[in-house]
Amino acid sequence: MIHTTEVIEVDDELIAAFERLTPQLSSSSPAPGADELAAIVASPATVLFAARDIDSGDIVGALTLAIFRIPTGLRAWIEDVVVDDSVRGKGVGAALTKTAIERARKEGAKTVDLTSRPTREAANRLYKRVGFEKRETNVYRITLED
Repeated sequence: MIHTTEVIEVDDELIAAFERLTPQLSSSSPAPGADELAAIVASPATVLFAARDIDSGDIVGALTLAIFRIPTGLRAWIEDVVVDDSVRGKGVGAALTKTAIERARKEGAKTVDLTSRPTREAANRLYKRVGFEKRETNVYRITLED
């Protein structure tokens, strides 16, 4: 069984969880340290959710919800959904996503968006299952080098 909560404080357990989870999300990004996690938690524009396995007590997933105002209304964006390999397919991603959707609704967001690579077939099925619809749009990115 999974329990999702908003992260309100950064501790050693959370830092260790991100050290374990981040490589499962991205091979090119290092795990965030205490300062980066604290900045996410403290920001009024982001909500960090963690999923905990009730039986083991371990943090087994995370999701970041960005909520921001633009001229056409309050919007929300889900980013960096990660579920530990050991519990994939057990409802962790769905629980995190539903929790984020409910928070966005509570805050008054008009929409919730996310992106997912086509190769992440299970994730794409999950997002459709919880109510997301694929949009016909282009996503553009520019990489800003230091």
